[in-house]
Amino acid sequence: MVQSSNQRLTLEEFLALPEGDITYEFVNGEAVPKYKDDEMSPKFFHGSTTGALFILLSAWAQAKGRVVIEWAIKLTRNQQDWMPVPDLTYISYHRLPADWLLDEACPVAPELVIEIISPGQTFGEIAEKATDYLKAGVPCVWVVDTKARTVTVFTSSLPITYRFDQVITDDLLPGLEITPNAIFQQAGLNP
Repeated sequence: MVQSSNQRLTLEEFLALPEGDITYEFVNGEAVPKYKDDEMSPKFFHGSTTGALFILLSAWAQAKGRVVIEWAIKLTRNQQDWMPVPDLTYISYHRLPADWLLDEACPVAPELVIEIISPGQTFGEIAEKATDYLKAGVPCVWVVDTKARTVTVFTSSLPITYRFDQVITDDLLPGLEITPNAIFQQAGLNP
C-alpha cells in the first residue's frame, strides 16, 4: 500500500488500497503505518502478551462476544473518518451479532480495545490514542506496558493503573476478572 503524500484519501479509497506486508491505520485522510519503523515493530514481549491476552479473553468471551487480534475499526475522530488497528478488540454479540460474518473492518465501536506499547512508543503517545478511542465511542481502553508489567484502564473516569495481583474488573465486561500477573505469566514474562 503506497500513497502519494499530496492527496487525501477518503475512507472508501483507503479500504480499496491493495493489501501488503505493512499494517496501516487511516488517520486524517492518510494511510499511516501502524509501526513507523523497525524500532517500533512488535518484538517478543509484545507478541507474547498479545497471544496471552487473546487466550485469556477468548476463554472468558465464549458465548458473549468475539476477541480479535489487529482488527481495524471504523470510527470518527475530530469529525473525520478514523480507522485504527488496535492490538486486540473485544466486541459483544449485543453490539455485533454472532451471525455477522463479513471480512471487513469492525463497523461499530467495540466495548474494549487493547493497545500494547511497542518498542519506540511512549506511554504518553498511547494514552493520547486511548483518549481518542474514548471520544470515538469506545467505552474502555487498556494500555499494556510490558516493561513495567502494568495495565492502565481508560474509561470515562480517571485512568487506573493495575499492577501485580490487582484484579481488573469492569461492568462492561461481566464476569471478567484478570490481573497483570496472570497476563504476564501466560505470556511467559513473569519469572
